[in-house]
Amino acid sequence: MTAAAVHAEGVTKRFGPTLALDGVRLTVEAGESHALVGRNGAGKSTLVSVLTGLHRPDAGRVTFNGEPAPAFGDTAAWQTKIACVYQKSMVVPDLTVAENLFLNRYSLNSSDGGRVIRWRALRTRARELLAEYGVEVDPAARAKDLSVEQRQFVEIARALSFGARLIVLDEPTAQLDAAGIDRLFARLRELQAQGVAFLFISHHLQEVYDLCSTVTVYRDARHVLTAPVAGLPKGDLVAAMTGETGETGSGAARRRPPGALTPTGEPVLRTEGLALHGGFAPVDLAVRPGEVLGLAGATASGNTALGEALVGLRKPTAGTITVRGRTVRPGSVPDALAAGIGYVPEDRHRQGLVLGRSVAENATLTVADQLGPWGTVLPSRTRRFANRMIAALDIKTSGPDQPVSGLSGGNQQKVVIARALARDPSALVAIRPTAGVDVKSKEALLGVVRAVADGGSAAVIVSDELDDLRVCDRVLAFFHGQIIAEFGSGWTDRELVAAMEGLT
Repeated sequence: MTAAAVHAEGVTKRFGPTLALDGVRLTVEAGESHALVGRNGAGKSTLVSVLTGLHRPDAGRVTFNGEPAPAFGDTAAWQTKIACVYQKSMVVPDLTVAENLFLNRYSLNSSDGGRVIRWRALRTRARELLAEYGVEVDPAARAKDLSVEQRQFVEIARALSFGARLIVLDEPTAQLDAAGIDRLFARLRELQAQGVAFLFISHHLQEVYDLCSTVTVYRDARHVLTAPVAGLPKGDLVAAMTGETGETGSGAARRRPPGALTPTGEPVLRTEGLALHGGFAPVDLAVRPGEVLGLAGATASGNTALGEALVGLRKPTAGTITVRGRTVRPGSVPDALAAGIGYVPEDRHRQGLVLGRSVAENATLTVADQLGPWGTVLPSRTRRFANRMIAALDIKTSGPDQPVSGLSGGNQQKVVIARALARDPSALVAIRPTAGVDVKSKEALLGVVRAVADGGSAAVIVSDELDDLRVCDRVLAFFHGQIIAEFGSGWTDRELVAAMEGLT
């Protein structure tokens, strides 16, 4: 029998007090497409880091084709075993296809010791390599001019040129349309016939059934299930991912067609025919006073893009956004702010905070016009304003002058929310508001969002985290740019995850 392309057994990995992998296992056979699925935090990314040599496991063993994994740090040896094609392309955009294929290997097989790069020969080798794997791309084309699909094929061809016969595909369809997905899958099947194995990671479970023969499920850093895809009911797969084996809570949520729910009150936040680049279907939303609306969806589902459009970070191609009847200028953050939209960004470090500044300065960024006469900012007024926010949100800090970089993750996020609430917004849009904070901080942060709505405003939570969505009165599930299901507050994990993964 042919040895497995990769076999991992008893793999454990800790990062400080966090147990990221707890004795997990995985076997991918030669020529197989094997899916690895699980909710966020299940351990998928950590396992990929171990399998590709980026992290050394604390325990366990990994073999490739029956041989022990290369020594940790031996990059060249790892490249001959496995490669990963990430959702974000790793090609160098301003280099040609040929230059990307042989990056750092331009003088491969050169007779002069590698002192001169023979560009014609390089392009010839690139053309031969692409033809060998059926990739129809001009070797002289700039990588930035290729489609997403073509860049993926170039990365796969590059990995195979090192001798690797195991490719990890991390959310490979996130930026592809239906036709592109079909072409990608057709090419992957051709490569499987040549003995290439694929470890397929995707939030879109229907694609697991379309492409893969075997699926492995991780949950909470542990191995839960490995089974043939053909004999595994979709409901059982979702149950393995969520840990729910039946109806939970107050009973199963009844799925309603979009638009069927009609909370009372004139909408605070409304969109009509809102369309975005990328093939997203036009969206009509109405969020009423006292309501928290959840926009649920996995990577590239469209929920984050919609949230960013609401706050002016993306310019819609069509449609309108109104707040209490006032039309918001498309793609304008200042106008969205002036209209009464508060924003909690997904990444507090890159988008939400000025880490070198104080708590007071960060909390008052949106109200600088209120901190002094004639455009001035009075430190005393800034501190008073910040102290009110510190008390209202229970921010654990030594005082308003403390650098925000010295706070815990949960308290940093409270400062971001303080800034969003500083202008007393009519609508609050929060994108993954509890990312990277502990359980107690999550409860406090979601409590603030709930309190905003209870005070008569509207709130929108954009997230794929189930705990974030439990505070919502309604949840809309997005998949490939469309709203495919709507839930009331009694949904179960199984139903919502199935909708987000496209298993409707």
